[in-house]
Amino acid sequence: MSLMNDRFTVFAHPFRIFFLSSAIMAAVLIPLWVYLLTSGVSAHLALPPLLWHQHEMLAAFLYPAIAGFLLTAVCNWTGTPPPARSHLLMLWLVWLAGRLAMGFGQGFEVVAAIVDLAFMPMVACFFGLKVWRTKQKRQLILVCGICLFWLLDLGFHITDQVRFFHAQILLAGALILVVGGRITPAFTNNWLRQNAPQAPQIASHERLDRIGLIMAVSLVLTQAMFAQLSPLGAVMALGAGVVTLARLWQWRLYWVRQEPLLWVLQLGQLWVAIGYILFACTALGWLPANVWLHALGAGAMGTMILGVMTRVCMGHTGRPLKLPSGGVWIYILVTAAVLVRLAAALNWIALPLGWWLAAALWSLAFGLFLLRYSGILLAPRPDGKAG
Repeated sequence: MSLMNDRFTVFAHPFRIFFLSSAIMAAVLIPLWVYLLTSGVSAHLALPPLLWHQHEMLAAFLYPAIAGFLLTAVCNWTGTPPPARSHLLMLWLVWLAGRLAMGFGQGFEVVAAIVDLAFMPMVACFFGLKVWRTKQKRQLILVCGICLFWLLDLGFHITDQVRFFHAQILLAGALILVVGGRITPAFTNNWLRQNAPQAPQIASHERLDRIGLIMAVSLVLTQAMFAQLSPLGAVMALGAGVVTLARLWQWRLYWVRQEPLLWVLQLGQLWVAIGYILFACTALGWLPANVWLHALGAGAMGTMILGVMTRVCMGHTGRPLKLPSGGVWIYILVTAAVLVRLAAALNWIALPLGWWLAAALWSLAFGLFLLRYSGILLAPRPDGKAG
């Protein structure tokens, strides 16, 4: 039995298998997409190449990161054990089946869509049952968020309209506001108490958080309902961006500038604010749409996912909360990738050079994460505890 447990350590806790899967997909999908785009090689994708790229950046990269974080965090929030390894294996196989279906489902698009759509409802059930049984009403907003991701994905599969992809990227920004608003002040205050006791503790402002979230969710719903961007959307996006910047100002980045595990979380929030402001500029006709898409889709999602994964991998395996040697380059590389991609979107870098350079930097960031953290994710905790 011990040998079997060691062999399946990667299924001992949700963050292990899903963070590993998310990072692998991130490292592989972007260069693969650029290759398909520039070579003209035919593939057996269930969607046209551009739609497949947009869909898989959500389903193959974002969704497992969400599952890994939420299914791990809910165990702490509710004081309950993680799902059984056999249940996690089943959930992961459903996710993997969706990726294979979307990658090789040409001619069987309806079947591929059904398989693809099976994952998020299962995540909602795993998460929601723990919340329901422990009466954690505060977490119901996250259950609603998971279900909304699924509904937007369903909307795309029914209509083939990209506005549902765009709404999901905006929803990812809203989710970052919720999760970031919880963990960033808490982690920062813990660090300040230990390393800078003279610094004032930062406080959360629920009214400000609520206003920003209402604007962000309203923007998601507006984008899902209307194909064209509107001045109303610009106002909501600008408001959400300003609120996010105001909240960041209160988090005192200056005090944690020497701790990468903290400033990267604030950097992820900054990308959310930038993405919202660029959305407003796009809605007013000042910028092309792919600028805000990559600020939120690559900047906010990529940075925040790496920031959370690098922290959770250490804290939940009984290791000190610090980056391994050279780990800060993970954050530097992903930031450089986003900046290059935005420059390419603005035609400041010639194509396809800009695509390839951004893809290389992005893959290096997630490749370095895999190099530094795969051993941690695959190995038992050094303290001998479960998880």
